[in-house]
Amino acid sequence: MTGTITLLVPEAPLPTAAALIEGRALGKAGIRFGTLDNGKGNANFLLAMVTDAVKAALPVASAIALRKSRPSEGAPKEILDRLAAEADCVVGAMAD
Repeated sequence: MTGTITLLVPEAPLPTAAALIEGRALGKAGIRFGTLDNGKGNANFLLAMVTDAVKAALPVASAIALRKSRPSEGAPKEILDRLAAEADCVVGAMAD
Protein backbone atom coordinates (compact mmCIF):
# COMPACT_ATOMS: atom_id res chain seq x y z
CA MET A 1 0.00 0.00 0.00
CA THR A 2 1.41 3.38 -0.94
CA GLY A 3 0.16 6.79 -0.07
CA THR A 4 1.04 10.09 1.45
CA ILE A 5 1.40 10.56 5.19
CA THR A 6 1.15 14.10 6.50
CA LEU A 7 2.65 14.80 9.92
CA LEU A 8 1.67 17.89 11.88
CA VAL A 9 4.04 19.06 14.57
CA PRO A 10 2.29 21.56 16.87
CA GLU A 11 5.41 23.39 18.02
CA ALA A 12 6.08 27.06 17.77
CA PRO A 13 9.31 27.96 16.02
CA LEU A 14 12.19 28.65 18.37
CA PRO A 15 13.21 32.28 18.68
CA THR A 16 16.64 33.14 17.40
CA ALA A 17 19.46 33.41 19.91
CA ALA A 18 19.65 37.15 19.28
CA ALA A 19 15.98 37.57 20.23
CA LEU A 20 16.54 35.66 23.47
CA ILE A 21 19.54 37.78 24.39
CA GLU A 22 17.77 41.06 23.59
CA GLY A 23 14.94 40.20 25.97
CA ARG A 24 17.20 39.47 28.94
CA ALA A 25 19.92 41.42 30.62
CA LEU A 26 22.34 39.93 33.11
CA GLY A 27 23.64 42.22 35.76
CA LYS A 28 27.37 42.38 36.32
CA ALA A 29 26.96 40.16 39.37
CA GLY A 30 25.07 37.49 37.39
CA ILE A 31 21.71 35.80 37.76
CA ARG A 32 20.03 34.72 40.95
CA PHE A 33 19.38 31.03 40.29
CA GLY A 34 16.82 28.90 42.11
CA THR A 35 15.73 25.29 42.19
CA LEU A 36 12.56 23.67 43.47
CA ASP A 37 12.84 20.02 44.46
CA ASN A 38 9.48 18.24 44.42
CA GLY A 39 10.46 15.93 47.28
CA LYS A 40 10.96 12.71 45.31
CA GLY A 41 14.10 10.64 45.73
CA ASN A 42 17.20 11.84 43.85
CA ALA A 43 15.66 15.14 42.71
CA ASN A 44 18.16 16.96 44.94
CA PHE A 45 21.06 15.25 43.15
CA LEU A 46 19.64 16.10 39.72
CA LEU A 47 19.10 19.74 40.69
CA ALA A 48 22.59 19.99 42.18
CA MET A 49 24.02 18.87 38.82
CA VAL A 50 21.85 21.42 37.00
CA THR A 51 23.01 24.16 39.38
CA ASP A 52 26.66 23.21 38.86
CA ALA A 53 26.18 23.27 35.07
CA VAL A 54 24.50 26.69 35.19
CA LYS A 55 27.30 28.04 37.39
CA ALA A 56 29.86 26.73 34.90
CA ALA A 57 28.07 28.35 31.94
CA LEU A 58 26.82 31.66 33.36
CA PRO A 59 27.74 34.19 35.98
CA VAL A 60 25.64 33.30 39.04
CA ALA A 61 25.32 35.88 41.82
CA SER A 62 23.44 33.54 44.16
CA ALA A 63 21.72 30.18 44.21
CA ILE A 64 18.78 29.07 46.32
CA ALA A 65 17.58 25.46 46.59
CA LEU A 66 14.19 24.79 48.16
CA ARG A 67 12.29 21.54 48.61
CA LYS A 68 8.59 20.97 49.05
CA SER A 69 7.53 18.35 51.56
CA ARG A 70 5.19 16.20 49.44
CA PRO A 71 5.55 15.30 45.75
CA SER A 72 1.78 15.00 45.30
CA GLU A 73 1.00 18.54 46.46
CA GLY A 74 1.84 21.93 45.03
CA ALA A 75 4.51 24.07 46.60
CA PRO A 76 3.28 26.15 49.53
CA LYS A 77 2.84 29.89 48.98
CA GLU A 78 5.79 30.63 51.27
CA ILE A 79 8.18 28.63 49.08
CA LEU A 80 6.88 30.18 45.87
CA ASP A 81 7.06 33.69 47.35
CA ARG A 82 10.64 33.12 48.49
CA LEU A 83 11.68 31.83 45.07
CA ALA A 84 9.99 34.80 43.39
CA ALA A 85 11.80 37.22 45.70
CA GLU A 86 15.24 35.60 45.62
CA ALA A 87 15.61 34.13 42.11
CA ASP A 88 15.56 35.44 38.55
CA CYS A 89 15.25 31.92 37.13
CA VAL A 90 13.90 28.75 38.77
CA VAL A 91 14.21 25.14 37.63
CA GLY A 92 11.88 22.55 39.11
CA ALA A 93 12.55 18.82 38.93
CA MET A 94 11.32 15.46 40.02
CA ALA A 95 13.22 12.18 40.02
CA ASP A 96 13.23 8.66 41.36
